Amino acid sequence: MKKVKAILLLCVSIISIIAFGQQSQQKNIIVILSDDHAYQAISAYNDRFAEVAPTPNIDKLANNGIRFDRSYVANSICAPSRASILTGTHSHINGILTLDEAFNGKQPTIANILQKAGYETSIIGKWHLESNPVGFNYWDVLMDQGDYYNSDFKTPNGVVRNAGYVTDVITNKAINWLENDRNKDKPFMMIVGNKAPHSNWIPPMKYLTYFDNVQLPEPDNLFDDFSGRGTAAKEANMRMESMQMGWYCQLWTERKGERDIYNDYGDRLWERAYGRLNNEQKAAIDQAYNKKNEAFVKANLKGKDLVRWKYQRTMKNYLGCIKSVDDNVGRLMDYLKKAKLEENTLVIYVSDQGMFMGEHSYFDKRLMYEEAVRTPLIAYCPSLISPNQINNDLVQNIDYAPTILDVAGVDIPAHMQGQSLTPLFNGGKLKQDRKSLYYHYYDYPSGRNIHKHEGVITDRYKLIRYYELDEWEFFDLKKDPTEMKSEYDNPKYAKQVATLKEELKQLRIKYKLPSEK
Repeated sequence: MKKVKAILLLCVSIISIIAFGQQSQQKNIIVILSDDHAYQAISAYNDRFAEVAPTPNIDKLANNGIRFDRSYVANSICAPSRASILTGTHSHINGILTLDEAFNGKQPTIANILQKAGYETSIIGKWHLESNPVGFNYWDVLMDQGDYYNSDFKTPNGVVRNAGYVTDVITNKAINWLENDRNKDKPFMMIVGNKAPHSNWIPPMKYLTYFDNVQLPEPDNLFDDFSGRGTAAKEANMRMESMQMGWYCQLWTERKGERDIYNDYGDRLWERAYGRLNNEQKAAIDQAYNKKNEAFVKANLKGKDLVRWKYQRTMKNYLGCIKSVDDNVGRLMDYLKKAKLEENTLVIYVSDQGMFMGEHSYFDKRLMYEEAVRTPLIAYCPSLISPNQINNDLVQNIDYAPTILDVAGVDIPAHMQGQSLTPLFNGGKLKQDRKSLYYHYYDYPSGRNIHKHEGVITDRYKLIRYYELDEWEFFDLKKDPTEMKSEYDNPKYAKQVATLKEELKQLRIKYKLPSEK
């Protein structure tokens, strides 16, 4: 009997040692960074597309990990957001305010910090920072935005065109690096940068007609008249009614040898995308769109009917791109499981910003309204995060870098302006209490005529300052979650407005914003 007990104790000890080893082993880290993927288009967030366009593989990460419901960006545009993710700092610190600046990769980033700490680092897919990646052992990135079919990728050895659908190609490259090209004696950090679902929204061949017989639900404010907001919302050049047909809607006809019936800049971009297709791809796209386009031209739609047609066409294409993203998340997770990497790898799914999907009649991002600044954030790691968690803390993309470094067991540089989210992974609290977030958008006038603005977000309220217009907006997100009417001049909110103005002032000091002239 004593011998049996001794054997059992030995077994328990061995199991404990193995479990401790798994817990203490350095975590691998994968960031799946999609482009313009709205939380509304992930079914785990239970928004209006959840039933008609489910995302089962992304949902699996959320259901078996943690879903953040109040995650925001610091500047809702691609390059600045990516710089904040890499550096843990706001735009004025990392130097990327708009789409025009080149990123200085010599500043501290998750890539070069982890690389120095012994990690194998890689980035594959979208980079979009006007410079070559620095701090990565391996990089294979899209030229600029990339294209949906047969995209050009830049590597240290030059530019190569890769046949196939871009999301599949990026995932193939990611799996190949994990399987064949990395140093398997080291922990790794990999960024998988999806082009999708950024415009011009061309789905893979298998999903070109997937939503043809589906009537997508419209947002309640598809026909917003902007009567409750100021100049910036009214002048924003991203309304469905003014959307370029060829570029965004894949609308063209063969007519007397002329390829496109709408000969503007957007159509030339579309022709570039169409022109790189092989014969099989062209045939599939022609079959998917030509008859529908002819019917559209014949119908000669106007007014609200035209807006509704544009909404259905673009959102179906957008959701078709997302189906491919979801498929490829599944492929990557299947590989991690097969390679016995799943248990010890932190997988973060996120978008570089949100996206208007017809809300306020918009189709882009940039403005400090919820659909543009709120982004999906999902984290999964069986050995680190308990399943089925939903978090409502205010978090921001400046927090991703500190979180990644914390998970890796690496000191977080003092200059980083975010904080680690790891205490939230299992129901804890942030080390530093946070009652608000700071936002700043700079890209005017080139960015769809969106005026420069800054603002503050709290658990209930939002204050926006359009400083060159000398205008303000204030929203009560509890009573007006779709931000239809600014209450800035409402005396009932005078106290809250004054409080947020002071909070904005303190955030500017905290984050070391340049003094105002």
